Parts: sequence; C-alpha cells; structure tokens
Amino acid sequence: MATLQIGIQLHPQATTLDELRAAAREADALGADSIWVWDHFYPLYGDPEAAHFECYTTLAALAVETERARLGALVTCNSYRNPNLLADMSRTIDHLSHGRFTLGIGSGWFARDYDEYGYDFGTAIGRLRALERDLPIIKDRLAKLTPGPVGPLPIMIGGSGRKVTLRLVAEQADGWNSFGPPESWAELNGVLDGWCERVGRDPSEIERTVAIDAGQAHRVREYADAGADHVIIMQGPPFTMDGLQTALDARG
Repeated sequence: MATLQIGIQLHPQATTLDELRAAAREADALGADSIWVWDHFYPLYGDPEAAHFECYTTLAALAVETERARLGALVTCNSYRNPNLLADMSRTIDHLSHGRFTLGIGSGWFARDYDEYGYDFGTAIGRLRALERDLPIIKDRLAKLTPGPVGPLPIMIGGSGRKVTLRLVAEQADGWNSFGPPESWAELNGVLDGWCERVGRDPSEIERTVAIDAGQAHRVREYADAGADHVIIMQGPPFTMDGLQTALDARG
C-alpha cells in the first residue's frame, strides 16, 4: 500500500510574502509532500480588507523557495485566466520547480472576486460548463508548448458536485479534492468510483485528496481508511507547523 501523502495549504491572506515564503521553506524541510495556496483576490475569512496576494505569482516564488514538495493551487479558478495562458503559466512554474507542479482547478464560486475584478459570475452550471470546455484546451496547449512540462503536471479537479464535477474528474482528471468529515468524503469518493465505472475509467488512476482544518490533523488515518491518498492541512496565518507535524506523525 502506498504511503499516505501529507500536504499543507498556506492561506495567502493577512500575512506578508516573506512570511509565506518562510512557511513554505519550513513545510518543505519538515517533509510535507505538497504545498498549496488558494486562488482568490480577497480574504475568505476574518477582515475582508486584510492583505492578500495573487496565487500564480506566489506559486512561482514558492517554486524556487522549495526543493521537494509538490506545489499547486487548491484550487485554481478556471474563470480567471484564458485556458491557453493558464497552461503556459502552469508549465512555467513546473520548470521553476523542476517538475513539481500540480494544476488544481475548479469552476469558481467566490462572487466578490468576480464582481471586483470584472469577471462575469453567471451561474454555477455555466461555470461548470466552462470548466468542461476548457480542460481539453489546457491539455492541448500543454502538449504543444516548447519546451513541455518537466514533470507529469497532473490535473486535479476540486469540488463535490455529484452530477457534473465528479463526472469531469472521472473523464478528465488525474486527481480529485474535496473536504471532510470522513463520512461525507467517503460517500463522495464512492460516487466518483461510480462515475469511473460509467465512463470506463480505472478508478486507481485518480489520486484522492481531502483538505482538512489544522485542528483535525490527528484524524488523517480516518481519511486514509475512507480511501484518501493525500490529506492536506489547511493553515491560516500565523503559519504554525503544528498541524502539519501532527499529521506527519499520525500517518504512521
């Protein structure tokens, strides 16, 4: 059985870029298997006007600050960048990290980002249809770029929608991410297996990832028992590594 992977998501709000960079270096040195930020333009909790930093330029910096952990967005909002451009940005960060980039992506949900940056929020189903349309464009561009990615550059889809999102995972993704608790995550994991059967996909080809609060880090084995391959500890500032260390110790 493969070793359970443990990662950390560093929330890029109410902090500084120097603090984010230092936290990424510390997580990498502790043995985190992955390091993530999120793709938003404003804080998701606390002071709505607190400091906040853009995802992909931050990831480019973290790529050269770290040496072993995989990197990515948990998850990229498909609406914010042209899909061909997103593929090129992802390939470039993959080179900066020497092949450690994962393209985590979802359809988007945070209305303030859309409203203040001039994107059309539309409807949830419209955003999902756009994601379905853009995933093949991203893959096609990745295949055309010169040079191509250094590493495998897997695509992870984040979300819990049973009818569309999990079907897209089964059809087009290398990984899937959602949230706990273990019982509800396990139920969604079963739905994904069902979609794999329907579309003729080997379910073992899809990495199963779950993001959990740092205070729940001691429960990583419960998620492994539910079928998770990779548990990501969500950590806001100040960037203590207590949750990450607890998860690393608890995985056995």
